[in-house]
Amino acid sequence: MKRETVVVLDFGGQYNQLIARRVRECGVYCEIHSYRTEPEKIKALQPKGIILTGGPNSCYDPGAPSCDPALFSLGIPVLGICYGAQLMMNLLGGTVERACMREYGRIEIAVDTECELFAGVSPRTVCWMSHNDYIRTPAPGFQICAVSSHCPVAAAEDSERRLYAVQFHPEVLHTAEGSRMIANFVLRICGCAGDWKMDAFAREAIAQIREKVGSGKALCALSGGVDSSVAAVLMARAIGTQLTCVFVDHGLLRKDEGDDVEAVFGPAGEYDLNFIRVDAKDRFYEKLRGVTDPEKKRRIIGEEFIRVFEEEAKKIGAVDYLVQGTIYPDVVESGMGGESAVIKSHHNVGGLPANVDFREIIEPLRTLFKDEVRAVGMELGLPRHLVMRQPFPGPGLGVRILGEVTPEKVHMVQEADAIWREEIARAGWDEKVNQYFAALTDIRTVGVMGDERTYDYAIALRAVTTSDFMTAESAQIPWEILQKATSRIVNEVPHINRVFYDCTGKPPATVELE
Repeated sequence: MKRETVVVLDFGGQYNQLIARRVRECGVYCEIHSYRTEPEKIKALQPKGIILTGGPNSCYDPGAPSCDPALFSLGIPVLGICYGAQLMMNLLGGTVERACMREYGRIEIAVDTECELFAGVSPRTVCWMSHNDYIRTPAPGFQICAVSSHCPVAAAEDSERRLYAVQFHPEVLHTAEGSRMIANFVLRICGCAGDWKMDAFAREAIAQIREKVGSGKALCALSGGVDSSVAAVLMARAIGTQLTCVFVDHGLLRKDEGDDVEAVFGPAGEYDLNFIRVDAKDRFYEKLRGVTDPEKKRRIIGEEFIRVFEEEAKKIGAVDYLVQGTIYPDVVESGMGGESAVIKSHHNVGGLPANVDFREIIEPLRTLFKDEVRAVGMELGLPRHLVMRQPFPGPGLGVRILGEVTPEKVHMVQEADAIWREEIARAGWDEKVNQYFAALTDIRTVGVMGDERTYDYAIALRAVTTSDFMTAESAQIPWEILQKATSRIVNEVPHINRVFYDCTGKPPATVELE
């Protein structure tokens, strides 16, 4: 697709996805690439702007991540954030040193509102700082345009070369006016039109799919979740009956979810899809027997998914393409975008086996964030309750059961999760939190029930609020809801005698427990 692009060069920062997400909010397409990417390749992408991320290193240390200084002479606007700002100054002749006092958290800064980056920003505004080093003196040609009480160069600009450096993180929500700053860079300084819209994406994706597949056949991995559902309908719009959707019931779904998926996409549903439901519970349970490591579980589930699809493909004849609902955070978190460490392998990215019996894998949503996927779903006419449903990991309850997965444990977490979701909805909190679920811990504790000693499992309840699923806060659920859910779980679910509530945000945790 021909589109305006902003490139994010990743130096190992934890917020690289979030930077890209903020750019997308401005209606501009954005991609994350490694800092090792050569300037010629970057130039070939014809970006309207470049953003350098933060990172854990000191830019003056030998072997620290760096980039070719030629990057700043391409005539393309560049914004350096935290480490990216320090690196820019260091490479262009400024001075970066270890700070006498580390700045971490919300810090008030004074900004020069004449600077284009801060147009419309309050003269004094709160930003999120996280750095041990600081810019002592800016590089030649740069003017200081923001300071804090402990940071003499909180921001600097070279307006002639359109180079900008900020010591803080405008991409995080803790920076009060960060979205406006990023919009200023993308729309004002880079001159982007902001025309990255999901209606255009859907039209162009359908046309591209139709051209790629031609007269071939495709097999779609349909889980019933938001991503695979949108991918399935997108493919159906493009190639119609050339598409077969296979729903693998691996026994790791939420309570009654298999039947719910079939009701929507099966023969009695409203979508004209070739739908096949495969009962694969036993083979998945057997493969997972004795496995406790979450990464191994993800890879086992991912490979078994592919094997089931291969078998179904052979039953229906020659199939050229496998379709998956992979989205952009899946790619980045699996260590395949930029330089950040692998957070977790996703079953449809890092968990793919080396040999797959299809000509090619089609991932029509691979460049989209979750909310963009939802927007595409609405454009395609999917019902709101399906598009806005709770996120659910590809490996299902396999990664919501800590330790070994067994049918008995699956039943426990299914029942507890159903109770938790029911109580959240009953209290009207289902629209206030973005994701909520129950997980089964691998902890067994002593309890007393019916005057008898028990030695049973503990359930962990999770509920988070987030705008992008890249950072999240634990939801402050009222005690009466927690108390009611706890009482029901320990009374209605066998072998559960204790309930915890997870108060951890992301970071340092992830939304899921494994």
